[in-house]
Amino acid sequence: MGRTVWFPGHMAKGRRELEEIVPLVDLVIEVRDARAPLSTAAPFAEDLTGKRTRLIVLSHKDLADPKCTDLWLAHFKRLGVSAVALNLRGNIASLRASLLRHKPSFRELRLAVIGIPNVGKSTLLNALVRRKKAEVGLLPGVTRRVSWYRGEGFLVLDSPGILDPSSDPFTHQLLAWLGCSKVEVIGGYEVLALSLLRFLKEKNLIGAIRKKWGVDVANGEQEALEAMGRRLGCLGPGGEVDLERAGMSLLKAFSGGDLGRFTLEMPEESKDEVSGRRR
Repeated sequence: MGRTVWFPGHMAKGRRELEEIVPLVDLVIEVRDARAPLSTAAPFAEDLTGKRTRLIVLSHKDLADPKCTDLWLAHFKRLGVSAVALNLRGNIASLRASLLRHKPSFRELRLAVIGIPNVGKSTLLNALVRRKKAEVGLLPGVTRRVSWYRGEGFLVLDSPGILDPSSDPFTHQLLAWLGCSKVEVIGGYEVLALSLLRFLKEKNLIGAIRKKWGVDVANGEQEALEAMGRRLGCLGPGGEVDLERAGMSLLKAFSGGDLGRFTLEMPEESKDEVSGRRR
């Protein structure tokens, strides 16, 4: 499968900068993806946060199974961790109001927004400061430096998404399915599309593939991906299916929510009751 970890230099630098700056903030917001609150937990969050208040924001609420999201919120509540689930492109007025209750009377509220790549950190920052200040992109790793942005009542620290290079290979595969890690580094679109189909089949979540493209995975993931590619016109020379293009189409549809609402992991899978991360 090749490399299983994407950890470019700017992530290591970003972590060092965060370690220096986070002690200056009042509150830390950790953004996770509601579809995988375990695997998208920010590495080193406890070390960075220290005794400061931490709020977990589960982004992409509209793409996750709502019943599963409720179970995750109940899980965090049992652990004594504040958490909310949001559609970051919706109205976040209630979150803004809740945060501003922590504002000192003599200055803005200083927030740090942390998380892995492409979970919605910059989208949340833009919504908080009520203007398009932070660069937002579809590819992981857009924000490559620590930066401050000012909004009404807020001074918000943005930061590059930081992955955990010590995570297991499956976690990095899952992050690539969600668009949080670079597919090219971890194995390529065909490899990851096949592993996604296998995972969805094992979890009995394959119905959406059948409904959208009329493809049955019962006869095998390879055959299903080929049938999908043919259906989508992902053809190369001689009419052969281009499995990389087919895999790209599948992963794009999955991460973008075109296949419906999925939650890929449940609270009982957590091994670390503090961070929620799989070990």
